[in-house]
Amino acid sequence: MHIVYDENGNPIAHGHDHGEGHHHHHDHDHAGCSPEACADGCTGCGADKTAALLDYMLKHNEHHAAELDQLADKLRADGKDAAADQIKKAVDEFNKGNLYLSLALATVKEQ
Repeated sequence: MHIVYDENGNPIAHGHDHGEGHHHHHDHDHAGCSPEACADGCTGCGADKTAALLDYMLKHNEHHAAELDQLADKLRADGKDAAADQIKKAVDEFNKGNLYLSLALATVKEQ
């Protein structure tokens, strides 16, 4: 687990990838997608289901933050600056929350 920074200098938690079954794409739904399924089927996270669950949730949040960031860019391109600004603020908060989740994950893995 390490921390990278976005284009605004905000910390973003970044960890390992679970593999093909856990890549999210921009056009997706969440049918069959659950943290419990990830934790139960995860082989790359070790035996600790709590760590697997946190890892899943962190990646899920990172993905949605990225989607929201793209949406804000589209809104700004359409001249909807006020909405874009609010979404960018939300993304900043997502990233802060994700940092705390990554720290929690690192702590769980150390124990």
